[in-house]
Amino acid sequence: MMKKIATGLLAVAATTAMALALPSAAGATTAAAATSAGYDFADSWGPVHARHGLAKAQGWIGVEWDDEQESNTVHVRGRLYDLDNRTYAKGGKCAYVKFQAADFDHDWSTVYTKKYCGFPGYKKFQFETDEVFSLRAKVCQVGPHGGHPTRCGHWSYLYTAETE
Repeated sequence: MMKKIATGLLAVAATTAMALALPSAAGATTAAAATSAGYDFADSWGPVHARHGLAKAQGWIGVEWDDEQESNTVHVRGRLYDLDNRTYAKGGKCAYVKFQAADFDHDWSTVYTKKYCGFPGYKKFQFETDEVFSLRAKVCQVGPHGGHPTRCGHWSYLYTAETE
């Protein structure tokens, strides 16, 4: 039993170390390439963690403004990681990420959510949304059959038009 636990912990540590090392280097290259591809703002974001570190998300954001600088389109790409190695019978949960955008009147609304069940892997996602003054993300955990997200981390602000 102890051998199985030790092997599982070693696998989690190795996966976490690799996940932290590789995407950050890739994200820097992607952000630099995106800026030269015509985005007015581009940057990598994350990692954003759920409480207790059992789920995380990270990725890239690019913003395009129209010619009059009056409206924009925000493009987001990322990966959602399920880091909970417990079985569902023993309380294991899936990774869940939620994105909210504030319009130019500062009204917040949910623009994208994603759930991924599959320790120790990840799921790629991408979306775009228009007329964004600010964008934030929160990572949580959710049961494999849905329900209310729990064990959420704090909101992480990915973009605000004021910072450009």
